[in-house]
Formats: sequence, structure tokens, C-alpha cells
Amino acid sequence: MTMQTEGLAGRRAVITGAGRGLGAALAIALAEAGSSVVLCGRNPAGLSDTAAIIRERTGREPRLVTLDLADAAKVETAGRKLADSEDIDILINNGAMWLEGRETAYSAEEVLGVVNAAVSGTFLLTQALLPAMRRSSCPDIVTIGSISGLPNAALQSVSVPFYAAKHAQAALADGFRQMLAGSPIRSIAVHPPYLDDMLPGDAEWQANTERSKGNRGSNRDVVEAVIFALTRPRHLTLAITLDADDGGQFPQSSRG
Repeated sequence: MTMQTEGLAGRRAVITGAGRGLGAALAIALAEAGSSVVLCGRNPAGLSDTAAIIRERTGREPRLVTLDLADAAKVETAGRKLADSEDIDILINNGAMWLEGRETAYSAEEVLGVVNAAVSGTFLLTQALLPAMRRSSCPDIVTIGSISGLPNAALQSVSVPFYAAKHAQAALADGFRQMLAGSPIRSIAVHPPYLDDMLPGDAEWQANTERSKGNRGSNRDVVEAVIFALTRPRHLTLAITLDADDGGQFPQSSRG
């Protein structure tokens, strides 16, 4: 199965959390679709690894921006520099900090890191890039939420701070949608389940379409949902929930 990527060539896309996992998969897929990508993330080595894959698969050189979404001052500075230097067509708010549930207490640093990355960092970066997006003829904000952020979602294995941060992130996506109604900018939300990690070119990526009901979701499923949303006619704004029997809203292990 081939993704329909018409309309993505030549667009400038900023992806947060692009140094690994889903963010790297999104960046590689968009670059392969012809987009010019800006990779943002906390780990310079991870960003370089993603850039090397993009270079090998497309021959193009992405821009790298070291950015910790939990550091508000650095987010604002990086956002202003990006907005001043180029027009931006796509912002993918994928960066977040994972914090699993456990019995022992969480440190203030852990809690603030999770909440600030998902909420204040996401908002401040988006706010800083809006002027550059308003210069685009086809601007889109995509927020990667989680089934943990859906109404009445089960806590499952995540921590309460992560659970709360993802609820707030879903509210951000909807708030942007309402705030930007009547403007050219769309605010798209995608809420994945627990995912198997894979990248374009991996054997698992190629075999993903052979999965049957009962299997887990994967990075490829989210990438395809994002690209589907981005390539819809511009009078449509989508909020997509991806679910799976294994790792979804109602996992098999929770049934009697």
C-alpha cells in the first residue's frame, strides 16, 4: 500500500521530538514526500541520526534545531528564530516526555518536565511560529496527542502527570482550532494508542499492512493518519483517534 502524498512536496515542515521514534518516522516520511523538514529535539545525536537517514533516502539536508520543550525561554527564542528565518507550512507538535505510572513518588523535575513539554512548550512554540505560518498558503498545525488524553480515558500504565498533560494537549489542539477558525490555518489532532516503534525502510514498516485485528498500532499507522489529514481538501479539519485491541482504549487485558 502506498501513501497518498500529493500536495506535500515543497512544503516546509517543523517536527518536534524528531530525534527518535514517531517524530523521526514523521520527519522521514514527510521528507520522502518532498517536504523540506526542520528537525527539533532535545538530543543533538538523535537529530543527527534522523538527518542521516533523510540524507540517505532523499539526498536532501534537513535543518536541525536543538530544543527542549520543557524550557520555556529556549522555546520562545528558538521559535522566534525559526519564524524570522523562513515561512512554515506544517508544524507537527509531536515532542513530549513519557512518564510511566509507578508506586514511588515523582520528583518535581519529572512532573514539571512532562507538563511543561506537552503544554507550555507546545503552546509557546506554536504561538511563536504563527506569524511564519500566516505567510503560508497552506498552513497546518498537527498535534500528536494520545488516547490517554481522550474523555473518560483509562489511566492504564501511564502516570497521572502524563495523563493530565495529554488531556491538556488535546485541549490545546481544540483551542487552536477554535482560535484559528476563519483563518487559513488548520489545527489537526491525532490521538494514537500504545505503539510499536518502527521507521520507514524497516522490515516491520513494510510488513505493517499485514497486521490483523488484535495486533498493536505502530508508528506507520500514525504517519499515514497524519499524511491523510494533511492532504484533505482545505475546507476540512480532522481530529483522528487511532485505536487497537492491543494497547488501545479498551485493551484485551482489561476485559473479563
